[in-house]
Amino acid sequence: MAKRENYNDLYLFMLVVREGSFTAAAQRLGLAQSGVSRAVRELEERLGVQLLVRTTRKLSLTQAGEQLYRTVESGFDALDSGLSTLAYYRNTPSGTVRINASQHAIDKVLLPKLSVFKQRYPDIRLELISESRFVDIIAERFDAGVRLGPEVGGGMVAVRISPDMEMVVVGTPEHFRRYGFPQTPADLVVHPCIAYQFGDGTIYAWELNQDGKKITHRPQGQWAFADSYMEAKAARLGLGLAYVPQELGCR
Repeated sequence: MAKRENYNDLYLFMLVVREGSFTAAAQRLGLAQSGVSRAVRELEERLGVQLLVRTTRKLSLTQAGEQLYRTVESGFDALDSGLSTLAYYRNTPSGTVRINASQHAIDKVLLPKLSVFKQRYPDIRLELISESRFVDIIAERFDAGVRLGPEVGGGMVAVRISPDMEMVVVGTPEHFRRYGFPQTPADLVVHPCIAYQFGDGTIYAWELNQDGKKITHRPQGQWAFADSYMEAKAARLGLGLAYVPQELGCR
């Protein structure tokens, strides 16, 4: 492989030609005129050709100098152009963003925002992966995840992206005629309940209120689903009570 020429000396040579003199080039760069002259002279010695004809009045290019100038000028112009395009990537976000979320979170929180997102970030490719399990966001190469509540994994940062979600306990009229209407969270123990189960086997606890106090109920029953839509459908089929987002329970 041929030895790579000193780009600094090539740039100085190009600037001397553009500015028309060693003095003007030196002033442009804030260098000593003698240093610029020496750099071009050493470039000629390394290449083994004369590039400039020096007189007391002006500089002129030799044939070899003209060829080198055209080559160097086009090369540095291309480099400047290529570097300028990097500003686009710096000023305009681009690339792929992978987000893990439940189907309900995608439907109710993320999808309504996508039209605005598209206008604001046209160069970002968004991947929305629907899963019920609490995946390791970093290990599975996600950039973010949507979760219920404030708890997040170690090393992660939580940012609220929606108002509090209203949850309701729903069942069919037939269910309530058979089992009665629960007056307190404790009454739920005699009701068949439909559980929301994450991929790791964890049962989502129902968050209830009694006389201003927060009470949790972790349902134990015959049915467990990993999707709120399926829970709501199962409740409509009379399989038990389900704890679902309010808009699903009102359908």
